[in-house]
Amino acid sequence: MTKKLFGICLLCSFTSVLYSQKTTYQFRVRTITAGITLNSLADTTTFSAAIDFLKKAKQAYVDKGYEVQTIRISTQNLYKYLNLYSYNDALPFLVRLDKIAQQNNISLSIGQILPPDKYQKGIGDWAEKLIQTTSNIFFSLPISSHEIGIHFNSIKASSEIIATLSKSKGGEACFRFTASANCPAGIPFFPAAFHEGINSFAIGLESANLIMESFKQNNNPTNARQTLKLLLEKSLLPIQDIAENISKTLTWQYDGIDASPAPGLEASIGQAIETYSKQPFGSSATLSACALITDVLKTLDIKKCGYSGLMLPIIEDKVLAKRAMEKRFTVQELLLFSSVSGTGLDVVPIPGNTAKQVIENILTDVAALSLKYTSKALSVRLFLIPGKKAGDIVKFENPNLTSSVVMNAY
Repeated sequence: MTKKLFGICLLCSFTSVLYSQKTTYQFRVRTITAGITLNSLADTTTFSAAIDFLKKAKQAYVDKGYEVQTIRISTQNLYKYLNLYSYNDALPFLVRLDKIAQQNNISLSIGQILPPDKYQKGIGDWAEKLIQTTSNIFFSLPISSHEIGIHFNSIKASSEIIATLSKSKGGEACFRFTASANCPAGIPFFPAAFHEGINSFAIGLESANLIMESFKQNNNPTNARQTLKLLLEKSLLPIQDIAENISKTLTWQYDGIDASPAPGLEASIGQAIETYSKQPFGSSATLSACALITDVLKTLDIKKCGYSGLMLPIIEDKVLAKRAMEKRFTVQELLLFSSVSGTGLDVVPIPGNTAKQVIENILTDVAALSLKYTSKALSVRLFLIPGKKAGDIVKFENPNLTSSVVMNAY
């Protein structure tokens, strides 16, 4: 088969795809995330079995020509397997798991560290110890649920953690914690991920370039929606087919694809939105573009899980970071965009001296928004940048983060 004929087949088929080890796709598999239930803090057997599964699952995608950026493990919420250990006594066990994760180039989410609507004195200091003694562990706290409503005690604890972590690594330690609002189990993206039930796995994608490609083909409001839906389904169905085959072969439950088009430094969701709106991100028409993309994500004919909404992470997207520097939107406007899309306020840099009450107010607004919709999953990762004020430029050591401006938290 010639390369030309191969390209024709790939473009024309919506139900089957011809694969090649040399195939270059317009998106990446951001993560294959395995969810497991540990028997105890010392349960390295279950952990190691998940690592073995992930390596085989990754190879299945690589063999079909896909780039897999990361493999990850999420456990049930930490407080459920602490048993009689205190949080400080649990640290050596977590350090041990982290070392195994490092050796295998795997990220680990230990889920929510406190039960819903609970506050524990000193939790910020404990979180800082966890960050200082590990490198691959992520964690969260729940700040809302339909069963309880807004978790004000969790908001207090989250604010304390954010403020404490901001003192480490120039604020970058905040990358590994999120306050999650109405988030379900089975999200493949970190730090909100946690697991419930039998062993399972889910897929997350870096697919912002697919959105941009679709809008390059057709940004006419009357039919851009259909073009986007067709392109996404054509691209994601083969991902699902591979996952279902992995599930059958390795006997792990397949939870679905988080259809959120995660951006990256080479895949800008901001640029995709501007391709549709023909305006800089933050201008008029930004809100409608966000709504259109999310509407399409919700109607995709695939098995979905997690957020399956629009991600707008400022310091992971060069165009969003540039528009922030140009002062084209505020933190409050980001939250407005989340009201029609997802997934909350992600990696937003704010002044290091931001008062805890201001942080709590932001978290409370996100929690309240998450409860206005039946299945609205939102999360908050705020980067308090020590020594920086609103308008200052901040650079990061993490190669996956781009320089940006510190935004006013008010």
